[in-house]
Amino acid sequence: MSTFQRASRPEGAAPARSSERPAERPARPESNRALKRAAYAASNPGGSRPAPAATDRHPAAPSQAKPRNRPRTVDRDPKPVTAAENTGERLSKRVMALKGCSRSEAEQYIEGGWVMVNGVVVEDPPFRVLNQTVTIHPDATLLNTADVTLILNKPPGWLDGVEDEDEDDEDAPPARGRGKKPQIPNARSLLTVANRYSNDQSEIRALKRHFLQLEAEVALETGASGLVVFTQDWRTTRKRSEDLGSMEHEMIVDVAGEVQPEHLQKIARALNDERNPLPQVKFSVNSSSPEASKLRFAIKGSHPGLVAYLCGKAGLEIQAMRRIRLGRMALTDLPVGQWRFLSPYEKF
Repeated sequence: MSTFQRASRPEGAAPARSSERPAERPARPESNRALKRAAYAASNPGGSRPAPAATDRHPAAPSQAKPRNRPRTVDRDPKPVTAAENTGERLSKRVMALKGCSRSEAEQYIEGGWVMVNGVVVEDPPFRVLNQTVTIHPDATLLNTADVTLILNKPPGWLDGVEDEDEDDEDAPPARGRGKKPQIPNARSLLTVANRYSNDQSEIRALKRHFLQLEAEVALETGASGLVVFTQDWRTTRKRSEDLGSMEHEMIVDVAGEVQPEHLQKIARALNDERNPLPQVKFSVNSSSPEASKLRFAIKGSHPGLVAYLCGKAGLEIQAMRRIRLGRMALTDLPVGQWRFLSPYEKF
């Protein structure tokens, strides 16, 4: 019988008696695993299991065990403590108490530049005050809230400030093979208190609201300088729109070289060409020299590019162009890049 087979009793035999059974079953030898556990327990009374030994193929990993009873720390910096932003009361509320008026009237006094906080004019009704001294000008009135008109001497190379719906989008990507167009400054950015003409005779106090909702409809070439008008007054806008075709624009043009009679004849032929009707234009020579000359053009209506077209027909090279008059409004001695208020007695 093979040693891997268990002996079997004969078929039909009764179970073995106790006397036939062995008195004690022989003890099983302890396995190697149990011996290792006993040896490990004797050498490590604390009960912590050591990390496996490092080998070349399996380097020792950093211990992940956390020390017990370790106080918790916070690494992030605490948020700074800031003062409350909504302290104090609105300036309009203080003006209501001082003037005994409604909130809307108090805001009009503030926006009109009649209210000072510690001696400084403040034009913002939401401005908050605590213990500051708030004073109202003794001549404060709500009647002087008329819209204003600004006269600007635009520098050459600046946009005229006229809103153009067809103007290229600045955020649009450049066309293939072309770089982004250089940014051209806009004349509207010159309308600040710092650029106001020091000899302004209007006696109007410049306020923040005077630079809001300004419209400009009379175009001027980017390369030209001269008179540009911005207004808040709808009556001025309507008047200019109605008379735009008949309002006279006076231009002074600097050209290279001396203007000869044949140059003037070519300009006249271009204006009288029946195949290409042009607006009514009056022109003359202001000064002439071998180095440079000045031409004067008076054009009915706004026609940007017309002067350049006529000078090109005559073979004249334009060096500078300036608009000095618009209707009855003259540029006079207003410096380039500065502006002034339109006085009440001035008309276009």
